[in-house]
Amino acid sequence: MSHVERNYSIIREKMIEQMEESIRLGRTLIDTELDAGIFNFIVKPIIKNFYDYWSKHDARSGTLEQIQVTLDTAKQFIKNDVTEDSIGLLMEKTFPRYLQGDQTFRQSNKRHKNYKRLKEIAKKTYLSYLNQVILLLNVKDDVKDYNDLCLHAFTSKEKTKRILSKQLEFTDESIRIVEEDLTILNVTIGRKIIIKSLRKGFELKKKEFFEGIDTVY
Repeated sequence: MSHVERNYSIIREKMIEQMEESIRLGRTLIDTELDAGIFNFIVKPIIKNFYDYWSKHDARSGTLEQIQVTLDTAKQFIKNDVTEDSIGLLMEKTFPRYLQGDQTFRQSNKRHKNYKRLKEIAKKTYLSYLNQVILLLNVKDDVKDYNDLCLHAFTSKEKTKRILSKQLEFTDESIRIVEEDLTILNVTIGRKIIIKSLRKGFELKKKEFFEGIDTVY
């Protein structure tokens, strides 16, 4: 099972790299998208300071927790020879821990009418992540990096794009729910700027992901 440990390290490193890139992009977008008119000199520092505090104390810790639980659950699936029919049960068992790290969960009003919709999407997202990570962990061939690992796990460009498209649909749906009614966010300062930056960041990363697939394949 040495290949599982090797792949585990490669995937974890890539996930953390993507997390840091997303946090940096968010900071840039908050700065460029923010326009409070004559109140810029007051509002800008408040929102930027909020984002910096959130990314340092909440976003990183929560996302790292999600990375850990996803990788550990996928590894458990492989090492314990869990059947495909049982992946749903394993997911249900570990989902509460995954959800605790989810930023939408942390920043949302749990009593809001749309919260259940967000929770269901988070569950679908987690299951999708698990299935992808299981495939990546199972690669036994010699690989040198994450791109090489993906080439062995996802055998065609078309299949890879289908998987990515489905994953991105979940993210898009979550953002749209928040866009429908910003009061679902517990954040009281700069809601519109935050969700506007989130939407723009999503579209930029979406384009980057598909371009990356074209490059790798």
